Amino acid sequence: MARRMVTQWGMSETLGTMVYSDEEGEGPNFVRSISEATMQQVDAEVRRIIDQQYKVARDLIESNRDKMEVMAQALLDWETIDADQINDIMDGKPPRPPRPSTATAAPPPPPQAPSAPATSTSKVAT
Repeated sequence: MARRMVTQWGMSETLGTMVYSDEEGEGPNFVRSISEATMQQVDAEVRRIIDQQYKVARDLIESNRDKMEVMAQALLDWETIDADQINDIMDGKPPRPPRPSTATAAPPPPPQAPSAPATSTSKVAT
């Protein structure tokens, strides 16, 4: 995704809002449309974006570790958690027990196949 951000969508502070393509065509029609130096700049920008976003993700996880531990324990206890339980955890409250599952209710009857159109079995005398 970071590579597409840089090469296709022009989302690079360093390279600007240009579209870069490293290949065009197939087989004998293959053409490299950007230089090796530009490819190195693209690679460096992709690496910068990945490293920057990795740091953001890691900081979020580390600063919310207590909530992640509560969420992990809730998942171990109940196997799944719903939005209300996640909201409780994010608000710093203990998660409420899960709501009763609707999966225990009787499943709806299967759809019936459409019946064949009625055909007349009587013969017309000619």
